[in-house]
Amino acid sequence: MVGPGAVSANRLSAEVGVSQETLSRWLREARSVQGMTKPSVPKVKRQAKEKWSGTEKLRLVTAAQGLSETELGSFLRREGLHEAQLIEWRMAAVAALDAPVRRQSQAPSAEARRNKELERELRRKDKALAETAALLVLKKKVREIWGDEDDITDPRSER
Repeated sequence: MVGPGAVSANRLSAEVGVSQETLSRWLREARSVQGMTKPSVPKVKRQAKEKWSGTEKLRLVTAAQGLSETELGSFLRREGLHEAQLIEWRMAAVAALDAPVRRQSQAPSAEARRNKELERELRRKDKALAETAALLVLKKKVREIWGDEDDITDPRSER
C-alpha cells in the first residue's frame, strides 16, 4: 500500500483476504511508529490554475515530457498539479505553435485593398437601393391617398 508499486487497500484486501478497514488501520498505525516512514518532504504550495504563468506552464510541460508513468506521478505530486492540467497546457502550447503567424506590420496586399474598396462600394449601393425602395413605397401610398392625377378631368367635358 506504500512505495512505488503501491496498490489500494481495496485491491490488496481482495488479493489477501484481509478486510480493507483492517489494512487501512494497520497502515495508520505503521505511520505513527518512529522510523517506519520517510522523513517528510516539504510540500510545494499549490497554486490556483489561473496563477500559473505562461513561463511556468511551459517549464512544467517540457519537464514532464518523456517521464515514465511513475516518474510523472511523482512529478505531478511534487509540483502540486493534476495530469489533466498538464495535458491541457500541452494542447494549448501545440495549438499556439501551430497557429498561423499574422504580420500586422505589413501593409495590406493589393487584393485586400481591392476587397475593402468593393465592400465599401457595396455598402454605399445597398444604402442607395434602400432609399430608392423607400421613395417608391411613399410614392405608391401618395397615389392611394390622393388618387392618380390622370383621373382628374374637367367636369364640363363629361356633359
